[in-house]
Amino acid sequence: MAVTGAATGAGRLLAAGLAGREEIRKVVAIDDHRGDVPNVTWRVTDIRDPLLSNRLSDVDVIVNLDLLSSPELDPRERRTHNVRGAQTVVTAAAAARVRRVILVTSAMVYGAGPDNPVPLAEDAPLLAEADTSIAGDYVEIEELAAGAALTHPGVDVTVVRPAALVGPGVDTVITRHFEAPRLLSVKGSTPGWQFCHIEDLASALELIVTEGLTGPIAVGSDGWLGADEVSAITGKRGFELPAALTFGMAQRLHRLGMTPAPATDLRYVAYPWVVDCARLRAAGWKPAHDNAGALRVLLEETAGRHAVVGRRVGGREATMATAAGATVAAIGAAAAIRRRRQRRRA
Repeated sequence: MAVTGAATGAGRLLAAGLAGREEIRKVVAIDDHRGDVPNVTWRVTDIRDPLLSNRLSDVDVIVNLDLLSSPELDPRERRTHNVRGAQTVVTAAAAARVRRVILVTSAMVYGAGPDNPVPLAEDAPLLAEADTSIAGDYVEIEELAAGAALTHPGVDVTVVRPAALVGPGVDTVITRHFEAPRLLSVKGSTPGWQFCHIEDLASALELIVTEGLTGPIAVGSDGWLGADEVSAITGKRGFELPAALTFGMAQRLHRLGMTPAPATDLRYVAYPWVVDCARLRAAGWKPAHDNAGALRVLLEETAGRHAVVGRRVGGREATMATAAGATVAAIGAAAAIRRRRQRRRA
């Protein structure tokens, strides 16, 4: 049994959980640095290493949790790590005769749209765009998984799709949304907020491994939160803009290099992408965190941070942004960031 990304986050929790199970003979922990999980065999390597198969000779199942998601990363660097990493894991597993690979992607692959049913079935079509966004990374990994039956017929590949992740160290376009002084919404939309604490992702993966569950498998807290519930928990007021203005402005700012994420990422804070975790529920799994509790964890983790349109800014800038108004704030903060960059280059 092997876990990649085992030094931090959900990978660390999963490696520790599996190491404590009597039926698991050996846990191989793989990461680019050694972590603190005891009772596992550490193998320090980059998952993109073509020689990864040499590290898997005594492994029968591998779970890939070595994924990058921060909006600040260069999209090409992030995609190279995420997609090539997943590809190398599958190829290495086939070469080492590993019988099963579990690839963690995201429920973002279903896409976020005003007409999405709430909740989405696990077998719903994947409508996310294959663009430069983080969702595009997950779409490519899903395509890799779908093609594995032909390219590597001896390997069973299962995909696991968590809802919006929260927990220590999680930094995504979703967590950045809640760092804003006010919460954006799109006129006429009815968002539904569903979260997945990394502890719940780890416990779900533990069950998937030990019970041999097949996918696709969605993971998340039961149900969802509406806008009023989110506002009550966060204590933040929202602001509403027409869809054309919201996405048009976001795309222009991104094209100018003022914001880290493309406009398509905003769809995931504007429209619902709630999933029904039917396969896990049928297997007896229950999340330890509800959506309200997971949102409070997110708020604790992001306390003291300030972001506007996904870009982190100083506290003073965020305060000015609130006073200036939502649309002007977004443009003004982005422009200030651009001016600072130009001064540094001068």
